Amino acid sequence: MSSGKLGIVESVSFFLAGVLVLSCVRFVRCQDVSDYDQINNPAVLPLITQLAYARLSNVTNSLQYELNNRSSFCIKNPSDDWNRAFNFSSNLDFLSSCIKQTGGDIARRLCTAAELKFYFNYLFQTSVSSNYLKPNKNCNLTTWISGCEPGWACSAGANEPVDLKNAQDIPTRTDGCQACCEGFFCPHGLTCMIPCPLGAYCPLAKLNTSTGICEPYTYQLPPGRPNHTCGGANIWADVGRSREIFCSSGSYCPTTVQETTCDSGHYCRLGSTFEQPCFKLVSCNSNTVNQNIRAYGIMLIAALSTFLLIIYNCSDQLLSTRARRLAKSREAAARSARETAKARQRWKAAKEAAKKRASGLQSHLSQTFSRRADTEQFQILKQDSPNEAYDFSPADHARNSNLPPNQRKRENIELMQTMHEIEEDSFSHNLGDSNVGSMDKNKKGNVKKVKNMHTHTQIFNYAYSQLEKERAKEQQNKDLTFSGVISMATNSEISKRPLIEVTFKDLTLTLKGKKKHLLRCVTGKLRPGRIAAVMGPSGAGKTSFLSALAGKAIGCSTTGVILINGKKESIHSYKKITGFVPQDDIVHGNLTVEENLWFSAKCRLPAKMPKADKVLVVERVIESLGLQPVRDSLVGTVEKRGVSGGQRKRVNVGLEMVMEPSLLILDEPTSGLDSASSQLLLRALRHEALEGVNICMVVHQPSYSLFRMFDDLILLAKGGLIVYHGPAKKVEEYFAEIGIHVPERVNPPDHFIDILEGIVTPSTSSGVNYKDLPIRWMIHNGYPIPPDMKEDAGAILSSGGAGIVVGLNAPRVGTEEQSFAGEIWQDVRNNVERQRDKIRLNFLRSKDLSHRQTAGIISQYRYFLGRVGKQRLREARIQAADYLILLLAGACLGALANGGDESFGAAGYTYTIIGVSLLCKISALRSLSLDKLQHWRESSSGMSSLAYFLAKDTIDHFNTVIKPVVYLSTFYFFTNPRSSFADNYTVLLCLVYCVTGIAYALAIFFEAGAAQLWSVLLPVILTLVATQNNGGILKIISNFCYPKWALQAFVIANAERYYGVWLITRCGALFSKGYDLNNWGTCIFILVFIGILARAIAFFGMLIFQKK
Repeated sequence: MSSGKLGIVESVSFFLAGVLVLSCVRFVRCQDVSDYDQINNPAVLPLITQLAYARLSNVTNSLQYELNNRSSFCIKNPSDDWNRAFNFSSNLDFLSSCIKQTGGDIARRLCTAAELKFYFNYLFQTSVSSNYLKPNKNCNLTTWISGCEPGWACSAGANEPVDLKNAQDIPTRTDGCQACCEGFFCPHGLTCMIPCPLGAYCPLAKLNTSTGICEPYTYQLPPGRPNHTCGGANIWADVGRSREIFCSSGSYCPTTVQETTCDSGHYCRLGSTFEQPCFKLVSCNSNTVNQNIRAYGIMLIAALSTFLLIIYNCSDQLLSTRARRLAKSREAAARSARETAKARQRWKAAKEAAKKRASGLQSHLSQTFSRRADTEQFQILKQDSPNEAYDFSPADHARNSNLPPNQRKRENIELMQTMHEIEEDSFSHNLGDSNVGSMDKNKKGNVKKVKNMHTHTQIFNYAYSQLEKERAKEQQNKDLTFSGVISMATNSEISKRPLIEVTFKDLTLTLKGKKKHLLRCVTGKLRPGRIAAVMGPSGAGKTSFLSALAGKAIGCSTTGVILINGKKESIHSYKKITGFVPQDDIVHGNLTVEENLWFSAKCRLPAKMPKADKVLVVERVIESLGLQPVRDSLVGTVEKRGVSGGQRKRVNVGLEMVMEPSLLILDEPTSGLDSASSQLLLRALRHEALEGVNICMVVHQPSYSLFRMFDDLILLAKGGLIVYHGPAKKVEEYFAEIGIHVPERVNPPDHFIDILEGIVTPSTSSGVNYKDLPIRWMIHNGYPIPPDMKEDAGAILSSGGAGIVVGLNAPRVGTEEQSFAGEIWQDVRNNVERQRDKIRLNFLRSKDLSHRQTAGIISQYRYFLGRVGKQRLREARIQAADYLILLLAGACLGALANGGDESFGAAGYTYTIIGVSLLCKISALRSLSLDKLQHWRESSSGMSSLAYFLAKDTIDHFNTVIKPVVYLSTFYFFTNPRSSFADNYTVLLCLVYCVTGIAYALAIFFEAGAAQLWSVLLPVILTLVATQNNGGILKIISNFCYPKWALQAFVIANAERYYGVWLITRCGALFSKGYDLNNWGTCIFILVFIGILARAIAFFGMLIFQKK
């Protein structure tokens, strides 16, 4: 045994010896009880007993200080533990009986501190070294008297001084050996008595003649001593070795010599000193060991289920009601806007008719008054005759000329009033419910009034009235014809966004390690207000081209120049006004179409933009993309059907449109769309282009009508070489110049891509090979030609009749063949460089040149919180399944772990740690693993990863709080441990918080399948390591395992409720496991700290390993 363990053993022994010495000293002090000569007098005996017990009722401070310092790992308060174990002041009958039995010689029969220390050292260690007290001089190989037998004791001689506090010398006890008194125990090998602690039952033993055992104890009479009889109790140790002295289950022992059966309505555990009343609604018969409180568990389950149902149903009803109210308000606003638009059209028609009629009347009146006017008046007007003033239709003149003068005057007045009423009606229609007309007249007032809009009705009225105006303007401009486009492009009322022009020169993208070109010598320009289509066969590098423009090319070396507005600046500086639509439809399937778009708008539009304008932007995008019929429908996931694939694709595009970008990059937005949907999408993009947006998109074989809607075309060949870059309407002209003509009734883009694929061969008369098309484009524009292509360029120039031959002898670049080990090393280097590029890109911080102040972290946290809350409410069935599994796990583990006083429920708590950790980790993985792609997209667009992570964690706190209650509602009421429900809940709460953080880290660092496997293995492995009591490296590793601290907290909370006769069992169990009774708060702190540390690691990993 190590010196450390021996020190702990000595401390425990010293404490127990001290406690027992104090208990013995309470019995006698100052003078022996034998000094009184009236011990047998019934009237005097109680007084003598009280006097003997009360002489030393105060505990010495020095000894109590020693107990605090040396035995604190299993004792919190020595005085309290003394009172619970050896405070017999309520009933001293067993002491009076012992005084009478010993003839007042009880003081000389009690064990001293030296004998007690000798005894407890023997209990707590298997071998005794020379550092400990020498063997008992009263009981050895040469001297073995009757008092050395179990259950017997002797008295010290009359001349032998006895000091109960002496911890060094064992007095000689050989006189008056007799059976141990009731309420005391006399160990085998010692000739003294030790009082039994409270909770023990220590009567005199009776001989069982058939077995020869002194019952209820387990020792036998010594052979060869016929006059020797059974004595008293012989041992007090842990419950495993001395269960016979523990007050039996179903009974309680108010004193150490009295055992009473538990009454009906009460229950008594093993070692009880009083009977515990059973709870209401629990039936307890007599002799009940433990109350059955499963009914309370069922009630708690019912209450918890009701609470959760109310939360989910009310929240769902709240969301549904709110959605219906918004839908009604939106429909009313749309209906009002349509009616206003129709009224405006009617007013315009009436105004035109009234103007025609008024002009006729005015012309007639002018002629009438002109006849009566003086010549001077005509001279003033500088007119030759009154007939030249106005012209009106003959019909009006004939009709008005037949009317009397008074009637004609009255009709004129009525017409003028009608015109004024129409003007006022027009003004009122324009004004509407949201004062739209006044907003159009004064821009400053417009902004102020928009900011003052708070109700949904006002906001929707404003938005839909604006949409109707825009629709009317589009109709007025003849549905985006050429003249209409020119009109809208020059219209000052159309808002213009910051312009971004992207210029790229000799852009080359080379895959690291393999030296493979993904793009090569690409030169061109993307201009604002135009839509550029990127086309080409598979493997032409279309997506790589978009990634290079967006600054997302990873694992590649980039050469060439990319200029933003003519300056060499990073595209990331314009991240807030740059939209990137990925090829895959990365949207939130458990949100509706409107919720997806509205969330993107709130987070990415300017923070100072009024809510009404944000609603207008979202409504405009929904309207332009044709998503109005499905705006309230869930997008859907793989498991749950939602909107159609085409509508999902349009939502994917709409997420970037709602942030009003200046540069919009789209990767195959029309893939999977029919012709009508593609036309609708292109019209929406065309409207964006009219506001100055620079749009670049990859398309695959568009229809001819769709192709005509593009402004520019970038045609790439295999290998990333450019074939054509210019206006889309001139591509046929360019290819015709080099001898490639588009056959009749063939779609030009299809024909060009088939040629680049090698499926269609150009006519032999043209002498053009599809492999030469990139070189011909370079020669056509005078671009520099790469060295390995100069030979082909020279051949083309020679065949074309030009007198210039460029580098005929230029060597072609070859590749050296590497060894197998060299290839492996190269792959490792490439992977390291790729990871380095990812980390560099994730932590890249560029100067913000977008001049757009979006929502801050706190605002985004609120937005994320609302979104995640909605998602959780829509996953109510999954949550219910998690809770049901926890209920079943608690019931099963509680049934398996029923009992366990010897280890203070350690086995059941071990099962709990494994089960709860496993189930909570697997459920927590869904928080970050299911929408990992969505987060990568959002973070790359500038949204806060910290706000996202904190919102996820905040919503998961609901499960962190509820799941311990769910589990304990079955486990606790099945096992009914001595620790309180609050203690178990606190430990389990911290455990769930800890494992949830670990699950976050697993979800970030591993794929879904590997993360689930680790979630299953980690609790089992870490618990096995934590429960190992061996020293060495395993003990060091166990300090970093959260199950060790959780199990220690559970056991400590339970062990603290065991006292009295359980004192040795408590100290022995805590000593064997290395636990400390004062470390409960430390264990809780460590669990919380591990949870926080795991979350920090998960967040740091999210920043490092997120894909952009």
